[in-house]
Amino acid sequence: MGEWFERSFGTDYMVVYKHRNWEQANREIKQLCDWMELPTGTELLDVGCGMGRHALALEELGYTVSGMDLSAPLLEEARRHDEQQRVRWFQGDMRKLPFEDGAFDATVNLFTSFGYFEEEDENKQVLRELRRVLRPGGRFVIDFLNANYVARTLVPLSERLDDETGWTIREERRIESGAVCKTITIQAGTPEERRYEERVMLFHLEWFEQALAESGLRLERTAGQYDGSPYDAAQSMRLIMCGTVAE
Repeated sequence: MGEWFERSFGTDYMVVYKHRNWEQANREIKQLCDWMELPTGTELLDVGCGMGRHALALEELGYTVSGMDLSAPLLEEARRHDEQQRVRWFQGDMRKLPFEDGAFDATVNLFTSFGYFEEEDENKQVLRELRRVLRPGGRFVIDFLNANYVARTLVPLSERLDDETGWTIREERRIESGAVCKTITIQAGTPEERRYEERVMLFHLEWFEQALAESGLRLERTAGQYDGSPYDAAQSMRLIMCGTVAE
């Protein structure tokens, strides 16, 4: 059957998450780049780029962008939106990035595209790979969920009807073994249901501080939202981390 992320990020994903709109992505990215103080022209890699919302927003702001994702269907959708072929798109695994050492000035990992692996060292391997492809003085940003906020506000069950497809989409959420897990069930007018699992480790700031340092990355700043507002472990919706290659 493979890992959950090999099954879940397909064509159905684009319907389940189509409410994530492109205009919002543009606003978020502008705020994030201002907070990062990332100069235009920077050559950067969007790791886990998905359908390309953030990668294309970054390109529009004047960055030289490469986007990488494991999912062929999501990359196909990204290329469809990139009519002028402004971004370089690559398929690959974030645990073994398909790039040479020191290929980029910056890496971005956005909208909780991290913590997918049950083995802790596999998640740390992603950080080591981010370090490997960064040039001396290179910068990184990781936009992750705030584990405390997720645990406090988790909605166990929701169900909705997608007007365009007629699908009924049911989402069941739970926390188990240090991860937030979601079971997505799609009823599409046939006797058989389609079911997907999602699983993201609930890493706290303390975990990142240690894991980043071990990987040769120095955490410099944190924020709780894209506008750079201070991170509050109890109240912030997100944990956004920015830093550089350690000397």
